[in-house]
Amino acid sequence: MCGIVGYVGPRPSQDILIAGLARLEYRGYDSAGVAVIGEDGTLGMRKRAGKLSVLRDDLTAHALPDGTTGIGHTRWATHGGPTDANAHPHLADDDKLAVIHNGIIENFAALKADLLSDGYTFRSETDTEVAAVLLGREYRATGDLVEAFRATVAKLDGAFTLLAMHQDQPGLVVGARRNSPLVIGLGEGENFLGSDVAAFVEHTRHALAIGQDEIVAITPEGVTVTDFHGEPVEVEPFEVTWDASAAEKGGWSSFMAKEVSEEPEAVANTLRGRIRHGAVEIPELDGLDELFASVSRIVVIACGTAAYAGQVGKYALEKWANVPVEVELSHEFRYRDPVLDANTLVVSISQSGETMDTLMAVKYARERGAKTLSICNTQGATIPRESDAIVYTHAGPEVAVASTKAFTAQITALYLLALHVARVRGSLSPTEIAQHVLELEAIPEKIQRVLDREHDRTTQLARWMADTRSVLFLGRNVGYPIALEGALKLKEISYIHAEGFAAGELKHGPIALIEPGQPVFVLVPSPRGSSVIHDKVVSNIQEIRARGARVIVIAEEGDAAVLPFADEVLHIPLAGPLFEPLLAVVPLHIFAMGLASAKGLDVDQPRNLAKSVTVE
Repeated sequence: MCGIVGYVGPRPSQDILIAGLARLEYRGYDSAGVAVIGEDGTLGMRKRAGKLSVLRDDLTAHALPDGTTGIGHTRWATHGGPTDANAHPHLADDDKLAVIHNGIIENFAALKADLLSDGYTFRSETDTEVAAVLLGREYRATGDLVEAFRATVAKLDGAFTLLAMHQDQPGLVVGARRNSPLVIGLGEGENFLGSDVAAFVEHTRHALAIGQDEIVAITPEGVTVTDFHGEPVEVEPFEVTWDASAAEKGGWSSFMAKEVSEEPEAVANTLRGRIRHGAVEIPELDGLDELFASVSRIVVIACGTAAYAGQVGKYALEKWANVPVEVELSHEFRYRDPVLDANTLVVSISQSGETMDTLMAVKYARERGAKTLSICNTQGATIPRESDAIVYTHAGPEVAVASTKAFTAQITALYLLALHVARVRGSLSPTEIAQHVLELEAIPEKIQRVLDREHDRTTQLARWMADTRSVLFLGRNVGYPIALEGALKLKEISYIHAEGFAAGELKHGPIALIEPGQPVFVLVPSPRGSSVIHDKVVSNIQEIRARGARVIVIAEEGDAAVLPFADEVLHIPLAGPLFEPLLAVVPLHIFAMGLASAKGLDVDQPRNLAKSVTVE
């Protein structure tokens, strides 16, 4: 889950590295470091435990020599705690070689034992230093960094992106990737490497996506990509569709606050270009009608928030496309020998497109003959390139660790997919599709109304509850995954106990948790969609209120039935039952952010978490 950046070109590399790391800090923030080959031909390195600001202050006080070749790293610890010694870069070959790494090298212990027996020593607890020392040994044998890299990666097992440079070869940075992200930025007389395009989007939007088991060498003059065996490979170019300002706070108190405010835009951008004359047509899926017509079953795989989006999407896919749908956690899916065949469509959901559990599940599905489709927010990511089809969400960069706008964009993409498949299969009439399209097109404005009307009141409610130690969330039908999402957000950034329950399960156990003063959020479905379900949820409210719970209701405007039984009511605009989740989740995002802020916590960088989980 680490952030990496590399640079070769005419400009001072340290400035470019630090700026790139600032945009990648969401990938890991327990330590950071940079290495630069100075104009005098020597390699200088500085690394510090703590957030990037610690390293930045150190460099201000004790600058590295100017140089135009460099690599930088921001870390989320796996092997070894967050200390100065364990921070990257790691040095080898008499401190002339610097290496940074994202991922886990699974056979590091055996490699380290071999190196120790040869008399090599180590200064850290990390698997990365093992790769650095191994690379140093290979470099001494070959004198060629690219060939030494090729010999080194052949000995490594696991998931890794490695970047390296050697002071004997200034103007050259070499990278390799296996099951971990790496992209190239193409400039004029300069080139970049990064674990994410955010590392270099300030300088160029021209990018190349590196494939599995490939090695890249960048110099100011060009880029060379080969596979692990040395054979040249074609590299897929793409244009980054957002600029550097999209990954900046822009005056907001936090990235999360900015991204919650962008939820209407994220939905609108995901819809853009995919609705024509009242019908859904997704250009990326052109030519795949036969696939959708033959599908007998859909399996949605995802982790965390993305899995809850998948659970919401399940309702739409089954109701509109008339296809059976299962939703699986990616990390459980491939370890239980699921039954798959050529008529199974596996839909993966990942904001980053690099979630390791989901990536491995996609590969597993393809190996067993299933068709795969990815819903992703990141261009050039691995999961889309490993899938048969892709639907991008176009939510723009999401920097805060806790996902908000990506979640609503993922639900939107799933709804588009459901209507697209329904059109192909004829399970909905053109008139029915047109009605649902109108509902979808109205969602961005309705989310904005929620933000305008309920943001301040929800934030104040969160401040009043700053000392709360536990919050429960109840939802029924399509509201159940929203209850799960509300609980997850609270856990992630406020560090308190929170659980989401299906409201119908209340009497089967969870009601035992209710005691006087226990806060419970209840998502009340519209009485216009199903009066039976609505009335049952109102009965749930009465049951927990009778036992002393403090009830915060999220209900549609005009629902008077909930008023006598709720301590607080947060209103959402009227919408069809399947579209309510896109509105009801917004107050829950605001509440989690408000409670964490009231507790004085960092809502963007919660403890122990990083944005993109690139290891299993």
